[in-house]
Amino acid sequence: MGYVVFHMQKSRGTDSGTSAHIERKVKPSNADEERTHLNRRLVEYPDGIQTRTQAIQHRLETAGLTRKVGKNQVRAIRIMLSGSPDDMQRIVREGRLDEWCADNMKYLAATFGKENIVSADLHLDETSPHIHATLVPIVTTERKRKKQEERRAKRYRTKSASRPRLCADEVMSRVKLKEYQNTYAAAMAKYGLQRGIEDSEARHVDTQQFYREVKAMTDTLKADVTELQKRKATAQEELNRAKKEVQTERLKEAATVAATNIAESVGAIFGSNKVKTLERENIALRREVITHEKLIESLQARVQTMQSDHSRELTAMQARHVAKTTNLTKRHEKEVSLLKTALLKAVKWFPYFREMIRMESVCRTVGFDDQQTVTLIKGKPLEYSGELYSEEHDCKFTVERVTAQITPDPADKRKLQLNIDKIPFKEWCKEKFEKLRNAFCQPVQRQQKYKGPKF
Repeated sequence: MGYVVFHMQKSRGTDSGTSAHIERKVKPSNADEERTHLNRRLVEYPDGIQTRTQAIQHRLETAGLTRKVGKNQVRAIRIMLSGSPDDMQRIVREGRLDEWCADNMKYLAATFGKENIVSADLHLDETSPHIHATLVPIVTTERKRKKQEERRAKRYRTKSASRPRLCADEVMSRVKLKEYQNTYAAAMAKYGLQRGIEDSEARHVDTQQFYREVKAMTDTLKADVTELQKRKATAQEELNRAKKEVQTERLKEAATVAATNIAESVGAIFGSNKVKTLERENIALRREVITHEKLIESLQARVQTMQSDHSRELTAMQARHVAKTTNLTKRHEKEVSLLKTALLKAVKWFPYFREMIRMESVCRTVGFDDQQTVTLIKGKPLEYSGELYSEEHDCKFTVERVTAQITPDPADKRKLQLNIDKIPFKEWCKEKFEKLRNAFCQPVQRQQKYKGPKF
């Protein structure tokens, strides 16, 4: 049975660095870019809000705060929700990830207030699925006051206890932090997750520190491999040099033996003292040759050991890479299958689903931006000034304050159509094009009719 992960951290200022990480404007080293498209936003921003930082500021401006927010005051609290890696992968395999996300959002709304959870994103491009939620700590409880009984005796006028205020310390008091761990574990018990060991000496490592440690380990491993390759090359050079020295020494030994034989013959004839000297030198050279041969054997054994270590490490690294690649391939295939199933369900349950996707492409081709396209897809009218492009006529029409809207096609209720001033877009473009062509052709016709004065 695995453990739940519920981590809270205060944030001051705009917290733009965390926003860039959550929204993947900055790519972390442990994230798989091929899986980033699987990440989901679990809390939709209000109209006109596009980023997490803007959502935090929007909540502060609309919460009804009467006190000015200080520069160093905590404006948001980061919350990360997950579980043990093996258990999170099990939840994904069982197809319960959507249910797990829904229960997490239900817990956050019940614990902190739905309006205070301004953003929540599910990340699936890292090792373990997890949720990054952002809490703006708006509370309505009364402040603690000293000498409260004395003030009541003086009948001093107190402010309303239910007035909203920004207070992260009250949300993250020691008692409440323990309470969150207990209640969150209870909410996640249905997924086989339990509370961590209470009063454990283990400490949470933040994301930046984790990335720094991973990078340091990677750099160390690369340095070790480089050093091993250098040592292998050095040993090979020493072996080659030693072989050359042995060959030289063997030639010297052969020459020495020949000289000794000659000296012995000469000594037998003349009895010279030089013969003894040559014998001593010959013995010394033989000892030196033996020493070199032992050194060569030691170097060969060392090179063989290094080659074996290198081969073993290379085989292990290749095996880990193959296992990781296989695992990623299986996950990708499963996720593609889940996406296909979800797409089929969406098409079945929402008759206009395919048409909405088609109309999104039409809106972008015509010239509407992302926000305008969203408004049109929702069926809302949009007042527009600018240029509208017609693929059929390969022409752009400049317009001022026209009204665009997507409505069901009267001829086929299963389809949608784009209207400009309540006229289907194709017919509207045809009328505009005809007007432009007529305006262009009239001066030409007049010029042809004028034949000049007669003489």
